[in-house]
This record gives sequence, C-alpha cells and structure tokens, in this order.
Amino acid sequence: MADQAPWLLVGLGNPGARYARTRHNIGFMAVDAWCDKATSSPSWSEKWKAQVATLGTGSSRVVALKPQTFMNRSGQSVVPAAQFLRVPPAQILVVHDEVDFQLGRLAVKKGGGHGGHNGLRDILQLLGSGDFLRIRLGIGRPVHGEVADHVLSDFRPDEGPVVDDLLERAVAAITCVTRDGVVTAMNKFNTT
Repeated sequence: MADQAPWLLVGLGNPGARYARTRHNIGFMAVDAWCDKATSSPSWSEKWKAQVATLGTGSSRVVALKPQTFMNRSGQSVVPAAQFLRVPPAQILVVHDEVDFQLGRLAVKKGGGHGGHNGLRDILQLLGSGDFLRIRLGIGRPVHGEVADHVLSDFRPDEGPVVDDLLERAVAAITCVTRDGVVTAMNKFNTT
C-alpha cells in the first residue's frame, strides 16, 4: 500500500530580510510559529523554489513550504511540491494575509476564489483548482494610501500584542485542520 500523502502546509510571503516583518508575510510567520511549536528545531532545506521542512511521519506527516518566488508567483513553488508529493488540493493548507479582515481576525476556509490576493491567484491558476484550504489572517485595510504599500509595511510596535495573539491562534488552527479536519476547524475558529 502506498504511503498516504502528507499535508502540504503553505505559508505565503516574500523572501528576504526586507520583507520579514511585513503584513504580507504573516503566512510565513504563522508557518514558522507552527513549525517551532511542533519541533524544537525544524530542519529547513531548499526545494521547489521554496524553503521546506517535513514534520511527523506516516498519516500525520506535514510538509511545510515557504515559497521563495515572491508572492505573485507562489504557484510556481506550491504546484510542483503538490505534484511531487501527490497531495490532492483538499490536503493543501495555505496560510495568508487578508486585507478584508480587521487586524487579528482569523478564519478557516475551504475552497473558493482568490479574492484579489495575487498569491492565491497564482496558486489557483497553476493548480487548476480552488479546492485547497486556507487560513485567512486579518491584517486590516489601510485608512489612507494604497493597499500595496500597506501590505508591504511592517507591523507597528503597538500592533505587536494583536499579531502575537493572531499567530498563536493560527498555530492552533493549523494543528486543528491537520489533525481534526477542516469542518472541525471552521466550527472552532470561524467566530465573528
């Protein structure tokens, strides 16, 4: 019998120190936080134009992926990884920033469109399916100025406690989806 496909946990963001603490990189931050909690020292390597770490074994195996292609080309990393690992869309979990949510709001979503998010748009286009799972992390919409400038701005120091709480809940949501399934996670985390 063939080994069961792992979960493919994808954090969306942009590579490099310049973007490390930006709002657009909350997906990277959440995956890092989850990996750090799952194991004391996750072992990251380079593969599929991404940083990759494999955690767990057998049916509880999770392959964490942080595309290094820049946000707008995330699918160039996600799709080859999913194909190689034989991961169906229903076992791809993408963690990403959501400007339409106030800072700190979290929701688990099954399938759908890209909602104007260029990272999701590229994954959806190259995967040929929108049936993957998402954890949407609220970063808020700018009161003034352009959305593009907002998502590439760093979190302000006064936002730190809200961001820390959001990341803690994101870790719990990732664990819930991969252990108990998306319906359970939606029921638990999708509160207003």
